[in-house]
Amino acid sequence: MKGLWARFREIRRYPSAIVGLSLIAVLAVVSIYTVIKIPYPEAVRLWRGTGDVWGDNPRNAWPVWINLLPGINRPTTIVRQSGPSGTKRVFPNGDVDITFQFDYPYDGFPKELNIFFTAAYTKLVPYVTVTWVYPDGREVLLRQGGVKTEQYTVAADKALQARLGGLSPEIGLFAQPGSKDRPQSQKGKYQLHINGILFEPESDLDAKLVIYGQVHGLAGTDSQRRDLTLALLWGTPIALVFGLVAAVGISMSQFLFGAVSAYYGGKTDTTVQFITRVKMVLPTLPIYMMIAMFYSRSVWVILGAVIILNLIGGGVLTYRSMFLQAKESPYIDAARAYGASNRRIVLRYLVPRVLPVLIPGFVTAIPAYVFLEASLAFLGLGDPSLPTWGKMLNESGIAALLQGHYYWVVQPAILLMITGFSFALVGFALDRIFNPRLRTL
Repeated sequence: MKGLWARFREIRRYPSAIVGLSLIAVLAVVSIYTVIKIPYPEAVRLWRGTGDVWGDNPRNAWPVWINLLPGINRPTTIVRQSGPSGTKRVFPNGDVDITFQFDYPYDGFPKELNIFFTAAYTKLVPYVTVTWVYPDGREVLLRQGGVKTEQYTVAADKALQARLGGLSPEIGLFAQPGSKDRPQSQKGKYQLHINGILFEPESDLDAKLVIYGQVHGLAGTDSQRRDLTLALLWGTPIALVFGLVAAVGISMSQFLFGAVSAYYGGKTDTTVQFITRVKMVLPTLPIYMMIAMFYSRSVWVILGAVIILNLIGGGVLTYRSMFLQAKESPYIDAARAYGASNRRIVLRYLVPRVLPVLIPGFVTAIPAYVFLEASLAFLGLGDPSLPTWGKMLNESGIAALLQGHYYWVVQPAILLMITGFSFALVGFALDRIFNPRLRTL
């Protein structure tokens, strides 16, 4: 073990390995932070979007950091509601006046604009007059009439569109006067006045204004308004756990089967080699697809299937050839001479001799299983309740690229490449450390 740790310390001589370890450390820290900050049940609830948890998010919005690029000043989401961020006054005669005021310093126009009314009444619904005030003092009537607890979708108001000269409301309400052909946004301080008349003593009226921007969050949003930061964060521990557990389970099992096959020989060796060759010709991807389609798409079920189907694989033959050479070493004959059991010889003498070869291969195998999980999710066979990198790629589809939502595809793809690159750097360095023949290459 001392010699093994001494070899591990040699990794400091390889700058590429230091870079790889640093990247892996960052991924590990992100994973720990994510699991603590957003527990598994909460992540599932948020990704499913139950209770309209993403209602205030815009659809298909770019990440907010896009505004840091030169010449880009896209609008962010603005939320105002009566009480905390709005001014609400209740008059003795039963009238309610709600005023929302906000600055709009952006170049473009918002994606949507909705007003959510919450009305409390017994029989007579409140009567409201909704007025929009531009920075230059112009006013336009948005809506007039009775309201219940409902959503007023401004973009769907055709009468308002006609009053705005044919411009779509989310554009016309922010456009400069006289810019109908090529609308330009009017920057400044806007106001929304809601005057409500209540006809019953116990009646009440509240409102919330949501102006959906073109950018939102650190990773943007998808077509279901979900914040993709959740998928990027939770995809990290899922990828690392899937890759690490699969690599450990499969590498160790193939390593031990190779040792048993080489040492015992005879029927044991013949049986292991036969199963190995059968496994090598089996198409595993269709098997994973059948399990996902007809049994379960849980990521943990797929992980178990991956390990079970690869317990005896092509790696067994590679390790078997190495164990056959170690089996003929003099210290193995000495162990037999003093009466060591077969189990002791395999676990205490054969396995440690070949173990250094296992470590680099195990490290470089982790990205393969990370990519496998992402590939299954990309094919639509991933866990539907979990936000993962592959799930992001699957739900983005070709439509995201055709519609210009490149962030939706590029971000998980970059994280997959970083994960594979980091483990490859460490694995190649370990290969040089544990295989002296490669040091001169």
